[in-house]
Amino acid sequence: MEDQDVLAERFEAHRARLRAVAYQTLGSASEADDAVQEAWLRLSRSDPDNIEHLGGWLTTVVARVCLNMLQARREQPVGMHLPESAASDGAGPEAEALLADSMGPALLVILHTLAPAERLAFVLHDMFAVPFDDIAPIVGRSPAAARQLASRARRRVQGVTPVLDTDLTRQRAIVDAFLTAARNGDFDALLEALDPDVVVRSNGTEVMRGAAAVAGRALTGLRSAQVSLLALINGAVGVINAAEGRPISLQAFTISGAKIIAVDLIDDPGRIAEADLAILGR
Repeated sequence: MEDQDVLAERFEAHRARLRAVAYQTLGSASEADDAVQEAWLRLSRSDPDNIEHLGGWLTTVVARVCLNMLQARREQPVGMHLPESAASDGAGPEAEALLADSMGPALLVILHTLAPAERLAFVLHDMFAVPFDDIAPIVGRSPAAARQLASRARRRVQGVTPVLDTDLTRQRAIVDAFLTAARNGDFDALLEALDPDVVVRSNGTEVMRGAAAVAGRALTGLRSAQVSLLALINGAVGVINAAEGRPISLQAFTISGAKIIAVDLIDDPGRIAEADLAILGR
C-alpha cells in the first residue's frame, strides 16, 4: 500500500478536473466538493496498486456519485435555495479556469432540464472526452445507448442555448409585469411574461414546467405573503415575499428574449440570509 501522503499528492493532481466534472454535472459548488471528497474517501479505503489508471478510476467514482445525487434530487426534493456559483473556498486558479472555460450560466439553464443519465453522458463525453465504453457502466447502459443519451442531450443544447438578458432595466420591466399580473389575477398577462417552456426549480430540481402551470401557481403563490417587493437578488431583478416584517421566500428569475424562462424558488432561511438583497424603489 502507498503511504497516505503520497496517495493524497496523487489525488490532488486530479482534484481540479474532478471538481470540474462534478460541478458541470451538478451545477452546485458545494455538492461538487462533496462528490470530490467522497472520491477521496473511497480511494483512501482502496488499494491503489490494483488501480491501473488513477485518473480514469477517480472520474468514474465522481461520475457515479454525481449520478446518485441527481437521482436523489428528483426522488426526494429538499429545501429551496439560490443556485450556487462555481467558486468555493480554497478553489485554486486551475480549478476555476476549468469551470469558467466550459460552463456558462446559459448552458447550466439547459442542463437543468435534462434527465440525470442524459446530463451525465453529455458532460462526460462532450466536455471531458470520456469514451462511451467507459460511460456505459456508469449510467447502466450499453455503449450504444450511452451514445444515444449524449446525442439527445446535445440536440437539446445545440441551437437552443438562451442568450440571457443582463440589462437590469429590461429585467425589472418583465418581472414587474409578472408581479403585477399575479397581484391582479390576470392569467393572460402572466402567460405573456412567461416563455412557453418556462421551468420552476427547487434546489436545482425541476418541480413544474410550462407557462399555464406556472401562471396558475403564480395566481395562488402570493396568498401567504403580506407583501411582495421587487428587489435585486444577487445582482439580478427578482421578488422578495415577506410576512411579519421579514422575508419568507425569494424568487430568482432567468430571462431571455424578453420572457421568463426559469424561476428558482428560495425559502430556506439560511439561503435567504446569505443572499445579497436590495429593495428596488418605485
